[in-house]
Amino acid sequence: MSSSSKIILVDFIRHGEPHGGDILRGRIDPELTDLGWLQMRMAANLNRDFLPSELTPNWTKIITSPLRRCCDFSERLATGINLQTNVNNNWQEIDYGDWDGMLISDWRKAAAEQFKAFKEDLSALAPPNGEDYLSFKDRILRAYRQLVEKSGDGTHILVVTHGGVLRVILPSILGMPLNKSFPLNIPFACFSRIKIVEVAGALSASLIFHNGAEYSSLSNQRAT
Repeated sequence: MSSSSKIILVDFIRHGEPHGGDILRGRIDPELTDLGWLQMRMAANLNRDFLPSELTPNWTKIITSPLRRCCDFSERLATGINLQTNVNNNWQEIDYGDWDGMLISDWRKAAAEQFKAFKEDLSALAPPNGEDYLSFKDRILRAYRQLVEKSGDGTHILVVTHGGVLRVILPSILGMPLNKSFPLNIPFACFSRIKIVEVAGALSASLIFHNGAEYSSLSNQRAT
C-alpha cells in the first residue's frame, strides 16, 4: 500500500467474570474469578499455561484499562507472547460515582428515571458524583481516534476493556444510536474485531466479527 494508506486490525476483549457477584462495576477494582480467567484464556485461544496456540492472533500491541479485571490478564498475556502492556486510563469503564458497587437490582431502581430520559437524550445519564455519559463517550472516541492515528499499516492491536466502552465503540462503528444499543449482547470475555482502512486521510471501519469468543470456546470444547 502507498504511504498515504494503511490497514489496522483492532481486537476488543471485554474482561472476564470478576469477583463480587451481580453488582455494578465502574471504577471499583475486583479481580477476575477462576471462571473469569478461563473465559479470557479461551477468548484469546491460549493453552492451559496461558501460552499462545496456533489460533492465538498475532497481536503487535496490547492496550489495557488499568483496572485489575483487565490489566491482570493483559500483563499475563503480554508475558506469554513477548509484548509489553500499554496501560491507558482512557479505556477505563465509566465512573458510576455513588452507584458504583450497587447491586444491579438496586441500581436499576436508582437509575430508572435517568435511563428513561437517556432513551431520548444522551446527556440525561449522569451518575451522581460520577462521570456523565457525554464526557464518557467523548473520552472513549478520543482514545479510539488516537489509537488509529498512532498505529502504522499492518498493526494488529488488542484492547482489553469494559462492557460500557464497547457500547460506545461498536454502535459508533455500526452507525447505531448509542442509546439504542441495548439489544447488542456484550457478555464477559466478548471478543470483537474491527478492521480500519485509511486511504488518503479518509477512514472507514467495519466490524469483522462480534462475540467471537463464544464460538471459539465452543470449538475448543468440541476439540477436547
